[in-house]
Amino acid sequence: MKNIVLIGMPGAGKSTIGVLLAKSKLLSFCDTDLLIQGKYSKSLCDIIKEEGVENFLKIENDVICETEFENSVVATGGSAVFGEEAMKKLKENAITVYLKVSTEELEKRINNIHTRGIAMKEGSTLKEIFDERSSLYEKYADITIDCTNLTAEECVDEITEKAGGLNG
Repeated sequence: MKNIVLIGMPGAGKSTIGVLLAKSKLLSFCDTDLLIQGKYSKSLCDIIKEEGVENFLKIENDVICETEFENSVVATGGSAVFGEEAMKKLKENAITVYLKVSTEELEKRINNIHTRGIAMKEGSTLKEIFDERSSLYEKYADITIDCTNLTAEECVDEITEKAGGLNG
């Protein structure tokens, strides 16, 4: 049984969709942001403030690389795609799904970009973050789902349909 790895921007719905997908596929669910918070006993926002963006990206890469994922839906942090080793590990036994959402929709979904724990340079806009990351999401994606106008349940149905029989 392959893992299903969800990648995409903060606010794309990776955690919400991941839980529903895991339930529907009888898989475990893992959120890499929660793994990081658990290991450091701090919020992502605090880790980024204390360590800086570059060190946070290394922490994220390392935590993913040291974790074994089996029969799981894995919701990654939006910046996980910057970790080449992490993405290589995640893709070893997985189908990778890019949950694509328009920047306009992301702006509606994310109330405060600064308290959410997003790895970004000081003063960056959501559009700049999207522009910086979208080619990486596309590079690592096996399947892309445009979730802009879909409910979480509809996204799960799309993933299931596009993933075909890969996970039974």
